[in-house]
Amino acid sequence: MNNSQSSGGAQEQPKPPFPKQGQSKPGIEAAIHPRPEYQAPLYKGSGKLNGKVALITGGDSGIGRAVAVLYAREGADVAIVYLPQEQIDADETARAIDREGRRAVLIPGDVSDAAFCRQAVERTVRELGRLDILVNNAAHQHSQKSILDIPDDQFEYTFRVNIFGYFYMAKAAVPHLKPGSAIINTGSITGLEGSSHLLDYSATKGAIHAFTKSLAQQLVEKKIRVNCVAPGPVWTPLNVSDKTPDKVAVFGQDTPMMRPAQPEEIAPSFVFFASEADSSYITGEVLTLLGGETTAG
Repeated sequence: MNNSQSSGGAQEQPKPPFPKQGQSKPGIEAAIHPRPEYQAPLYKGSGKLNGKVALITGGDSGIGRAVAVLYAREGADVAIVYLPQEQIDADETARAIDREGRRAVLIPGDVSDAAFCRQAVERTVRELGRLDILVNNAAHQHSQKSILDIPDDQFEYTFRVNIFGYFYMAKAAVPHLKPGSAIINTGSITGLEGSSHLLDYSATKGAIHAFTKSLAQQLVEKKIRVNCVAPGPVWTPLNVSDKTPDKVAVFGQDTPMMRPAQPEEIAPSFVFFASEADSSYITGEVLTLLGGETTAG
């Protein structure tokens, strides 16, 4: 692990230039160099989620993995959804949850399929006894320079994973959620500022932000909170599998902190939104985590 503390107390995280590298989609975290940091050694659990059950889509790697680890550290059992080809990463996440002393349930499948989403929720409730926290985090991203380069099937699949999947999971989960439960969606800075090379992805992230606010209004009387975390660049398989090796090498360099976030730096915000102790009066918010950028939106 690379995240030691400097003499001044600040965490040291990897900075560009990174090794030039590339992967086919969806990307495997086990093959990234340097490995994304997800174990959060400075984060001390305090029982904020004791007895809770969380379901995390895209929980095998990246932000989802780091969130799974911190939820387990805070006392929750965790089910994770992931694509079958990501099994090696899902197994590592399950081991990390186990090291925290909590139960892990692995559910391979594609969130673009409404029937699978219903099955994932039912299996979580059946095996872990309840559902308190839904994290919609799975995403598909495919860069293209021009709208003319985006095939219709790419456009449709991006929407099916990134926003249809959020809708399907939330629709399946809501009947099981009780007062005090939470839904946390993963948005993006691209949903606020746009991105010339991620037209379809950015559009879905903007939709996620509006979905968050609308669902929050709908569920507030049920005392179910709905919030969104919208990061800037994060060192995950999603990005390494969607950029040229030259761009991977300098990924995140243009932020004020001159590096991408590590997943363990994003995950505490998901704890904050899941925890009644921290955010009982917060719903419908989109929290940006941008490494010093202050002009989002």
